[in-house]
Amino acid sequence: MQTDKTVYSIIGIGIGPFNLGLAALLEPVKEVSALFFDQTDAFDWHPGLMLNNTTLQDPFMGTDLVSMADPTSKYSFLNFLKQTGRLYRFFIRHEFYMLRREYNVYCKWVVEQLSNCKFSHKVVNTGYENGLYEITVQHTRTGETTVYFSERLVLGTGTQPYTPSFIDKDNLPDVVHTSEYLAYREDILKKGTLTIIGSGQSAAEVFYDLLPATREGFRLNWFTRSDRFFPMEHSKLTLELSSHNYIEYFYSLSAEQRGRILSTQNSLSKGINGSLIDQIYDAMYEMTVGGETIDVQLRANCELTEISPALREGYYTLQFTQVDQQQQFSHQAGFVVLATGYRYNRPACLEGISDRIRFNRNGSFNAQRNYTVDINEQEIFVQNAETQTHGFVAPDLSLGAYRNSWIINKITGREVYKLEEQIAFQDFGVQHLEKAVSVR
Repeated sequence: MQTDKTVYSIIGIGIGPFNLGLAALLEPVKEVSALFFDQTDAFDWHPGLMLNNTTLQDPFMGTDLVSMADPTSKYSFLNFLKQTGRLYRFFIRHEFYMLRREYNVYCKWVVEQLSNCKFSHKVVNTGYENGLYEITVQHTRTGETTVYFSERLVLGTGTQPYTPSFIDKDNLPDVVHTSEYLAYREDILKKGTLTIIGSGQSAAEVFYDLLPATREGFRLNWFTRSDRFFPMEHSKLTLELSSHNYIEYFYSLSAEQRGRILSTQNSLSKGINGSLIDQIYDAMYEMTVGGETIDVQLRANCELTEISPALREGYYTLQFTQVDQQQQFSHQAGFVVLATGYRYNRPACLEGISDRIRFNRNGSFNAQRNYTVDINEQEIFVQNAETQTHGFVAPDLSLGAYRNSWIINKITGREVYKLEEQIAFQDFGVQHLEKAVSVR
């Protein structure tokens, strides 16, 4: 075992878009020494859903790693386009939304320019002694172990594919998550039938990708528990709910109030791009011109309750409950893709410092307004693990540069990156001077 005797200002666990953006924004801040570790061999964002012509759901200015903090940064998406000879082509394309594949290439381009991002390095343990965090890191290829020391940590391990607990996916070989879709696409086509569970953007993309195959006899089924196949809400006043002004308001509410509000906001974070819904409908309309039929089934209000092997070899029986009618029915499926979203799982490597972390009663992180979860409220920062305290926008790429500005300003004790005080035109909640005096 080796020891790096350098005391770093901050060490990041995980290198997804959020910690990558933090690494890029920290690069010019010379008084901060930082290292970031990831156990994967290279940056690769959602490789299982890199479908042709799919885009991010927000404009490039927001999903860019750095521009909302520093539009002049050399790590901006526009500079990436300039340096790779694609800026004018992007302009002529006349489209605000980045291709998902190009976003991945852009992030890889940023990684190549940074010296503070270490891939193939797995954080296996953390400890705390003499005012410093002790991080044990193993190289995944050589097995070599090194201990690092840091004043602070930032957790950016992201969310993991979620499978409902009643589904024993390990024993159901033709039941996969959307995150694995491309790896199984050819097998699905050979099977000749697919049933999709869930109604978010990923489900819609898989449905649209396979819709042309129904001309060749492919059967496509799409079920969701939601009451409709609803669009992502992108109206301008609604988008102000992603501002820090709304985050401040949301954070000020009780845990019970926040939970109730989150349960009503699915259309703000889990909906389908309206343009994709239109494309799906228009494609089905065109395919049925002249009385043609397509082997497609779309059903909302259907809650999946069980998946089990069917009597027919290689098929499954899916049990549903029609939510409105409270009627049960079954469906035969040859292949199932679960568009059941993602959940945050606490990294096992944090066990050694769990006594220094603030948790909610349900076991989630109790994040403070400054995105810290440690008992001193200044040492352990989280990225995309604060939905319950900061709201639906926590996993949104457009929040990354803003949250990273907060973190950097907190670390340095100065305003390295300017945070606009007022973004929203609307007000949230009752202002202090407006509070009515109670009269008895």
